[in-house]
Amino acid sequence: EGRDGVPEHVELEATGNLTVDRAREVASTGVAYLSVGALTHSAPILDLALDLR
Repeated sequence: EGRDGVPEHVELEATGNLTVDRAREVASTGVAYLSVGALTHSAPILDLALDLR
């Protein structure tokens, strides 16, 4: 048993309302991955199409 009853082989991800400013704090909880939507929310739009004939 590992973190609060979660086995060590299970990788945890923190997501939702996570900002770059809070990333270090959340990472210190032992999660394996962080999902920060703010990195892509302000990305410019690219309209790309691939038409096959």
